[in-house]
Amino acid sequence: MAMLKLLIIEDDPDQRDLMRETLEDHFGKGCVTAVGTYREAMGLDAASYDLILCDYNLPDGSGMDVLEEYVKHCSTPVLMVTGENVGPIAAEAVRRGASDYVVKLGEYLFTIPLVVEKNLTLAKIKRENESLRRELERALAEVRDKNAQLQQSLRRVEELAATDPLTGLYNRRHFSQLLEQLFAESQRYDNDLSCVMIDLDGYKQLNDTYGHQVGDQLLVLAGKVILANMRRMDVAARYGGDEFVLLLPHAGDGEASGVAQRIREEFRVSSAALLKRDKGVTMSAGVASRLTPRPTHADQLVAMADSALYKAKDAGRDCTSVCSGQTAKA
Repeated sequence: MAMLKLLIIEDDPDQRDLMRETLEDHFGKGCVTAVGTYREAMGLDAASYDLILCDYNLPDGSGMDVLEEYVKHCSTPVLMVTGENVGPIAAEAVRRGASDYVVKLGEYLFTIPLVVEKNLTLAKIKRENESLRRELERALAEVRDKNAQLQQSLRRVEELAATDPLTGLYNRRHFSQLLEQLFAESQRYDNDLSCVMIDLDGYKQLNDTYGHQVGDQLLVLAGKVILANMRRMDVAARYGGDEFVLLLPHAGDGEASGVAQRIREEFRVSSAALLKRDKGVTMSAGVASRLTPRPTHADQLVAMADSALYKAKDAGRDCTSVCSGQTAKA
């Protein structure tokens, strides 16, 4: 075990020697370093000592100045040892960082070892508490990091559970949840809500001709084109196979038809480039809105849009049909 290191700063040589002798008798020979001036004290590394005993009055300064300088640079406990038995001075010393205050009265030398032991114990407890505090902060930081990672993972899991892995659009299950929510809001505030059903024309034949890999590429392209023509508030999902569905809050069937038209035109051009041919793949679309045919529940709105889609198919495909009976070619 390393020897205890104590520092005495005392201008009276007799008192200095008595204190040294008392402390070395108690803690062991050679454990005490003693100086008599402020200048000598400032030349020592306070952090290298376990405890410092400092007189209040020094020939070239004040014990308060020593205390203030030491407290700035290290955590070594400092005991103020003085003949000044004045309450305000003791209070000021403690305020400036002194661990304790010892008055040179009577048999004070007999009590100094006990005061030193007490303050060494308190300093040890303080260091251990500080170490525990740092460990706790590190542990809490790790918990926060782990929690952030967990939250990110949960968001990713929720995202994966809600999206179609091929197109990146919502899947049908998650779409059904959003449909109920948006339909209820539309009814509550009497706002319009349009549904668009989109289907690729002749997709099975394309799959048979070009293969499933190209077929998947067409579905991915369809998802990208749909997303590029949506507002932030809109919802798009892969409804199944080569069929897609859109929900457009606060949009009537006219605005929804315009969106469907843009998607169909852009997909025709992009799919021609993908297939490296002059003619691209066409789409058929069906549109229904809540305020026009007034469906009574959410599924009915989707059914109306789906019915309009079949009318577009029956009309020769490559067109958009609105639930009211209107049909628009590209």
